[in-house]
Amino acid sequence: MDTGSVVGLFFWGFLLVYGVLMVALSPRAVTLGGFFNGEDGQGRSAAPWLLTSSIFISWIFAKSVTNAANLGASYGLVGGLAYATYWLAIPLTGFVIYRLRRRFAATGLVSFLSSHYGRGAALAFSAAILIRLFNEVWSNTAVVGGYYGDAGSVEFIAAALLFTAVTLAYSLRGGLRSSILTDAAQAAIFIVALIWVLGLVLPQHSPGELASTSHWALNAGVDLLLVAGLQAFSYGFHDPVLTDRGFISEEKTMRRSFVIAGVLGFIAILAFSLIGVHAQLTGLAASDNVPAALAKSMGIGALLLMTVVMVSAAGSTLDSTFSSLAKLAGRELPLLAGRDLGQKAIGVGMAVMVIFALLGNLPMIAGTDILKATTISGTMVIGLAPVFILHGLVTPTRLGFHLSFWCGIVLGLALTVGWIPPSWAIGDGKYALLLGANLYGLGLCVLGYVIPGWLRGRG
Repeated sequence: MDTGSVVGLFFWGFLLVYGVLMVALSPRAVTLGGFFNGEDGQGRSAAPWLLTSSIFISWIFAKSVTNAANLGASYGLVGGLAYATYWLAIPLTGFVIYRLRRRFAATGLVSFLSSHYGRGAALAFSAAILIRLFNEVWSNTAVVGGYYGDAGSVEFIAAALLFTAVTLAYSLRGGLRSSILTDAAQAAIFIVALIWVLGLVLPQHSPGELASTSHWALNAGVDLLLVAGLQAFSYGFHDPVLTDRGFISEEKTMRRSFVIAGVLGFIAILAFSLIGVHAQLTGLAASDNVPAALAKSMGIGALLLMTVVMVSAAGSTLDSTFSSLAKLAGRELPLLAGRDLGQKAIGVGMAVMVIFALLGNLPMIAGTDILKATTISGTMVIGLAPVFILHGLVTPTRLGFHLSFWCGIVLGLALTVGWIPPSWAIGDGKYALLLGANLYGLGLCVLGYVIPGWLRGRG
């Protein structure tokens, strides 16, 4: 057997061994509390350290570490800092959920919106969640596929689909409980592999050399940094991978876990962007997957390490995506319609997992840009910021919700199809129009939410 065949067996074997390990770690959850709320066999909430590690690794998406490295290669540390800023959404979301639980007895965001803004608001929000979860499937499987072949190749698609299958297998066993327990192992694998990868590249450069690639100008990545700062106020609320974990433990425990996980995530993403900085300093050709290109240029060992990082990151997000889909379809939407499916909710949730595993990979096969899964969806949900952050500070109204929410949706769609006027651009960088749309758009959303509440408060 030649060397290429041995290496191929090693890489494909790792993917299979990873799947077997995750299935072995995953318990079979047969109760509603275990499958949808992550409770153990005795009905107890997840331990604080498990919750923290789950939040941390579930938001370290494979597409996120890839985007961080790509931006590090393009803009230096400024690019990494820009992308890491999205992780500030985690503690912010945790503080807001804490407030909603303490002051308004919220048990979930869908039910909270239904109670305070009507069923239409809850349905609109649920639709945004479904789009988000759909994006999470293809954008993470595509990253894994990139380590096995070029986009669109048989190897690329086969690896992505095999990875989807093994993740689906253990997700079906235990829902959110499986996701939380396997997240702990995935977090450990990710951290060890990340430190190892950084150890291969960082000793080659001095701190000054690493900082030399950064320029604090709007057209050098600062525009994206400002976009991330604006989107951080809303980004976390439309991600049930994050918010589902905000309602499964005691309030103060939850808040502490969100803060710690957010800080750790910020550090991890910023650190991973240094791989992109290294790629720029060594003159590596630009690509849409800098980590994979760099690893391939450094040899089989580095490529395997990078594959381990990406598979663990993608797996933690994909299993959380499946568990969130199951909860939305099996519990929250039926309850919104006035029906409690009881134990049947688990079966409905499992069926939806399978459907999204199949349909969610279609954009991956078609070859879609993974960064768009973040920046465009982030613009579409800017209208959620005033709804959740200002609730109770302004008289809540159904009109206020819809003006704010749909303003964000329309702006995000207009940005996608090129209908935002050039005059909205701030600066002349790559993200100038995105920055203008988010800054002016967020202002419009706030006005749309506040004015109806102010008028009712005066009436």
